[in-house]
Amino acid sequence: MPELNVQERTSLLLPITEAAGLTTDQALARLGSGPGGLTGEEAERRLAEIGPNAVRTHRANGWAVLGRQFASPILILLLITAGLSLFLGDATNSIVIGVILLVSVGLGFTNEFRAERASEALHDRVTHRAVVLRDGATTEVDVTALVPGDVVHLSLGAIIPADIRLLATGNLLCDESILTGESLPAAKDPAAVQAGAALADLSSCAFMGTVIQSGNCTGVVVATGGRAEFGRIALGLGERQPQTEFQLGLKRFSFLLLQVAIGLTTLIFIANLLLQRPLIESLLFSLAIAVGITPQLLPAVVSTSLATGTRQLAKRKVLVKRLVCIEDLGDMDILVTDKTGTLTEGKISFTAALPATAELPGDTLLTLGLLATEADYTDAKLTSAGQNPLDAALWDSPGASGFDPGRYERLDMIGFDHQRRRTTVLVREAGGPPQLVTKGAPEDVLALCGPVAPAVQALLDEQFDAGSRVVAVATRPADGPGTLTAADERGLTLAGFLVFLDRPKANARQSLDRLEELGISVKIATGDNAKVAEKVCADLDVISGGTLTGADIDALSDADLAASARTATIFARVSPEQKARIIALLRQSGGSVGFMGDGVNDALALHKADIGISVDSATDVAKDAADVVLLDKDLGVLAEGVMEGRRIFANTIKYVLMGTSSNFGNMFSAAVASVVLSFLPMLPGQILLNNLLYDSGQLAIPGDRVDKEQLRAPSHWNIAFIRRFMFLFGPISSLFDFATFALMLFVFDAVPGEFRAGWFIESIATQTLIIFAIRTRRVPFVRSRPSAGLITASLGVVALGILLPLSPLQGVLGFDPLPVPFFLALLGMIVLYLVLVEIAKAWFFARAAQQVPTVPVRRRADTHHIARRAFRFSIPVKVPRITAGPGGHRRPGRRRTERIRSASPEQGTMRRSGG
Repeated sequence: MPELNVQERTSLLLPITEAAGLTTDQALARLGSGPGGLTGEEAERRLAEIGPNAVRTHRANGWAVLGRQFASPILILLLITAGLSLFLGDATNSIVIGVILLVSVGLGFTNEFRAERASEALHDRVTHRAVVLRDGATTEVDVTALVPGDVVHLSLGAIIPADIRLLATGNLLCDESILTGESLPAAKDPAAVQAGAALADLSSCAFMGTVIQSGNCTGVVVATGGRAEFGRIALGLGERQPQTEFQLGLKRFSFLLLQVAIGLTTLIFIANLLLQRPLIESLLFSLAIAVGITPQLLPAVVSTSLATGTRQLAKRKVLVKRLVCIEDLGDMDILVTDKTGTLTEGKISFTAALPATAELPGDTLLTLGLLATEADYTDAKLTSAGQNPLDAALWDSPGASGFDPGRYERLDMIGFDHQRRRTTVLVREAGGPPQLVTKGAPEDVLALCGPVAPAVQALLDEQFDAGSRVVAVATRPADGPGTLTAADERGLTLAGFLVFLDRPKANARQSLDRLEELGISVKIATGDNAKVAEKVCADLDVISGGTLTGADIDALSDADLAASARTATIFARVSPEQKARIIALLRQSGGSVGFMGDGVNDALALHKADIGISVDSATDVAKDAADVVLLDKDLGVLAEGVMEGRRIFANTIKYVLMGTSSNFGNMFSAAVASVVLSFLPMLPGQILLNNLLYDSGQLAIPGDRVDKEQLRAPSHWNIAFIRRFMFLFGPISSLFDFATFALMLFVFDAVPGEFRAGWFIESIATQTLIIFAIRTRRVPFVRSRPSAGLITASLGVVALGILLPLSPLQGVLGFDPLPVPFFLALLGMIVLYLVLVEIAKAWFFARAAQQVPTVPVRRRADTHHIARRAFRFSIPVKVPRITAGPGGHRRPGRRRTERIRSASPEQGTMRRSGG
């Protein structure tokens, strides 16, 4: 493949500020392109020379995954303890801690890397396409394959795939808030701007990552990947991702353990020094207590659970952009969803053209509808690129085959937007007089027409009552072949209605039942007429709590809407802003709100929701705003995801509650005994070995069964609840430890080796078997059966804990043989301990204090949106490093986060904001 010479390469690195000051012809010439775009061969040459249009890689990085394993405060504590033990000459402790570290890191790495590989494979199946001119013809290519010089066509809702110099626009407004922070859209025009203008003032350019809020445009790509302004910001953020609620809860829990460990360790160390115990022995014992009180394998248990969940969801074609989003999915208790494709089949078909008067033939009405499509009708029959679902259905209808595009000339167009909810075109047939044609939502189009005959209104109501989707078409003679404005949409004559049908899904009722069993309240938010949505719900036997229209919503205050939204089931004829407002108010109720949407008008709500859900066939802006992408749009699949998230959290909490309570009890017992006894109740190495065995048995928890009631409602991190649990069940564990101490000292008159062996066995037995009580609020085994893996692992650990002090290794481990009567006494104590725990468990969970508290409203930072938007510009290989170009192009490798500001130009075109 021939390479570009130096001059050609330089022309392709045209700074966007310079391109904005050139005319459209000059910009095309500088980029070696033309109105018809590049040839396919030239595009391949440039892609090989410049690199992909990517700012991220979704390739699983083994080294990065390995590094993340050591980010846990618990593992950091283990590392410090191992280092101190080795420095102080206690090789046994160092080896045991090293084994714990290897097991935890190894399991965490293996599971997370496998999960990332599965996510990588699913990511490759999600496509992000751009409509581009290649070889003079319209085609679709992956956004990462765009190169400077490509001519792209973009319409409403599209995410700008690169920094582009606009060539033509139609009422173009771009949402640049991801770069500027400004909520108001920026007007765009292809006219060249003054040289030296600030980036925020480049109205002749559109920036990568921003969204077309209204209108459409054609532009030539100027900068891709890390050379684009958004690319520099994304690269400046690096690969770090904002933390989810689950991660924040895990972090708060880890700090709770560190506080307890530091406090207890300090007291033990001081007490032993006051008792004039050897300094080194006291320090090592205190460090062993610090390690013993922490659930060392918590990171491994969490990653194992998440990896298991990811693999289960992958089988059901669910792409979770980040593993921890599975937990957020399980938190959901309110789902707001669109209607199309979730409750209906999503296969929209054109059924009829119903003229408003007998004088207008049906095929003429269909022709008017075809003319009023935003896509170029000259090749609309050949490709569906750029078409919305209703237009695509119109062009797929048998009547469209007779349409002759050569007979018509389009003079101008006002594209669809969600405020006007219509498209208007100015067309002329075979040199005849120009005609204005408007097509859109019946309510909005009829408002521009004269009085509607009762028969026509009855016809429209009949279609709505039947559940049909209806588009109205109206016309009038144009004043002249001038430029269209919104003010020209007046004095129209209704031509008729285009009727479409989208049938309810056969399995929708079953999916709704499953969501209901999970305690999820399902609400419908649609741009359709209220009667259409109500008909679909009636067909599916959905009991409606009421309907709110867009007009109703605007008339309500936030407080009134919050109350009404909690009971209403259907939100009809709602705008994107109204959907987002509904989501925000539902979140304030304390619930976790999921939003499922696939259209342009869903992006705002997807960003506002706690968990955004979209589908592979969704518009670009919807897919990028989502945390979870379903490769099949099915509420049943979503229910599986929710169950998986809740199952993971339930099993994680099992380990947390068991570990904190029994560990705290045992370490508290050791602390007291170390002060009272004349010898250490257990050697540091024995404490660590005890914890290693105990934790190893809990690795089966991620595969444990979960009671149905634990899946019926979401659970959340509650540090106060964990603390209360620890301070109740920990002392119960200590009570039986003290009983064991008394048994060994006063009944068996045990020497230190016997004492340690007896407590080692009692400790491993009680804290391992307690999992069967703590794993459920029911009566264990009778009403809640654990998994076979958990039973096998737990009993195996207890057996090994009993055998070690009796094995030939007893001398090496510091144990002495135990009398046979001890084991009979041990059996009685274990039975009594489990009975007492069951009584305490029933009392604990019956108290009002254990009810789940209100969850605070969660807010997402800008970095969350940037990270999600960057998801689309990713490739399955390492993103090449980008060197500086002409005109002062900076290197993304400098890791600066920069935002375009709409401040005065004298403040500079860019500002640093950290990173």
